Amino acid sequence: MILLRRAAHIGLLTLVVIPITAAIAAPPAAAEPRKRSQAEARRTLAQLKVARALSIRGYSRKRFQPRWAPYKGKCDTRETVLARDGRRVRRNAACHPVKGSWYSPYDGKRLKSEKRVDVDHVVPLAYAWRSGAKRWSQAKRRAFANDLTRPELLTVSHSANIAKGGQGPQSWRPPRRAHWCRYASSWITVKRHYRLFVTRKEKVALLNMLRTC
Repeated sequence: MILLRRAAHIGLLTLVVIPITAAIAAPPAAAEPRKRSQAEARRTLAQLKVARALSIRGYSRKRFQPRWAPYKGKCDTRETVLARDGRRVRRNAACHPVKGSWYSPYDGKRLKSEKRVDVDHVVPLAYAWRSGAKRWSQAKRRAFANDLTRPELLTVSHSANIAKGGQGPQSWRPPRRAHWCRYASSWITVKRHYRLFVTRKEKVALLNMLRTC
């Protein structure tokens, strides 16, 4: 009887140990896609041209965006992004959001007023100007400022957007460190698509942010 009880006890322990072992082994597998994403971003960054920033002379927001471009019906690009990034967003007859809630990934704030959020250009317009957009046509700059395909437009808190201004990652990073990986990857994706160059300091800052992936 004692032997039978011991055997039963060992069997129960075996059943308990197996799920725990499986649970411990899971995190490295879950982290694998993030490592692949980091490696891909690093490869893309390595392909970007490195050069000195161009002069800001001649820059004006109107060179990119005299106003938000129409998108669908009465909705413009800004209103489309706010509806995409928000929860339970209600819009009036003119498509302007009048109710909803938004999460700002830059600083982790949850906001319930459209007046407290901005649609940020991940690569700021002024920074893009100094990275090569100075030489673009007006039409290309307008397309860049209203790009809904690349990760260039993002709803963030008004305070974070003001603090960022036209700065690059060597001068400003999202206060919320957990967003650094996504921020750097988005920045690199946009610069690759539009063939914008990076400065040496900018490249180093992006590489440091990618280490958090």
